[in-house]
Amino acid sequence: MLVLLAVLAAGFGLWHGADFYYGQNEAAYTPGGEGPHVFQQGDAWLAQTIRGDGKQGFRVEEQRHALAGPFPVQVLFPLDQSTFTVQATPRFVTPPTRHQDGRAVLALSDIEGNFQAFRDFLINAKVIDTGLNWTFGDKHLVLVGDFVDRGASVTQVLWLIHKLEQQALRAGGQVHYLLGNHEIKSLQGNLRSRHEKYFNVAAILGRQHAELFGPEAFLGRWLASKNTAEVINGVLFVHGGLHPALAEKPWSLEDINRIVRERYRQVGYPKQQADEENFLINPKTGPAWYRGYFKDDLEPAQVEKTLARFGARAVVVGHTLHWRVKRFHHGKVYAIDVKHPLDHRSTLPTRSSQGLWLEGGKAWRVREDGSRVAL
Repeated sequence: MLVLLAVLAAGFGLWHGADFYYGQNEAAYTPGGEGPHVFQQGDAWLAQTIRGDGKQGFRVEEQRHALAGPFPVQVLFPLDQSTFTVQATPRFVTPPTRHQDGRAVLALSDIEGNFQAFRDFLINAKVIDTGLNWTFGDKHLVLVGDFVDRGASVTQVLWLIHKLEQQALRAGGQVHYLLGNHEIKSLQGNLRSRHEKYFNVAAILGRQHAELFGPEAFLGRWLASKNTAEVINGVLFVHGGLHPALAEKPWSLEDINRIVRERYRQVGYPKQQADEENFLINPKTGPAWYRGYFKDDLEPAQVEKTLARFGARAVVVGHTLHWRVKRFHHGKVYAIDVKHPLDHRSTLPTRSSQGLWLEGGKAWRVREDGSRVAL
């Protein structure tokens, strides 16, 4: 009877999307090799990398770099001891909200600090080579938010994105990193979803945890320059979605990006007598938080009206989990948040990354091995 109940419970959990975790790799908790974490200190950048281990003790290796120009940093991925070099480029310029060139787009979301899953998917999709260099030519790679928190490889994920941004521009392509609610939480100093390794990392660096993405942090300043929504070749990309009430608001998409960006470090919550712009950072209605495409009783006409208001024919969102990349609302909404493999744990059922390819008005689901299936 107990065995039968256990089987039924497991089946019920799997049916509703539950995971069973096993095989935790202790490298997830190892601060040695972590970094670099780069902070402005006076008239220079101070790059700090943790060396050592729990037996021999830890030390912080420091290097100083001029504020204006690019400088090299080396990043270690402890799980397989691989490294890659990044030209850290302190040019924190907000990208345009709209892009139109007819080139192919590959989008994925919600990597959540899992570097290996991110790296391997990009290699198989031929976005990068095995040396982690951009091979995607003049195409668009769109990262639809929540690449931080939960996982133990957030530092590696962010430095890889920064590296690819620089390389894509030189090749005529572009990386679009749109912030999700977890990037915004990191900028706010909201630590509830952070992997516990980073509490130890901050302590060893002699800093408060929130400082890792604070105003003086290179990665924090870089994140704070990003948009939350962009239209690329007629398709809107945003982490959560656009609440239908926005169709009646006076803001343009450029206004929405500006208002949300100005409040990246302001905690949003429902307020009595709130100003109108609080709607955009509210954890239910803001574009990085909204889940209404899948939770509310929306009519397709409402979705189309909101999209038309902002000059888009469809929208691509993350934030709300699905078994696979799917279309909703008569093909007007593409949902791309799937359960990516975890760097340091195994799961049942086995997880598999997916992304979305858009080209010539058509859409494909991109599987973990790089193959595509038409949607």
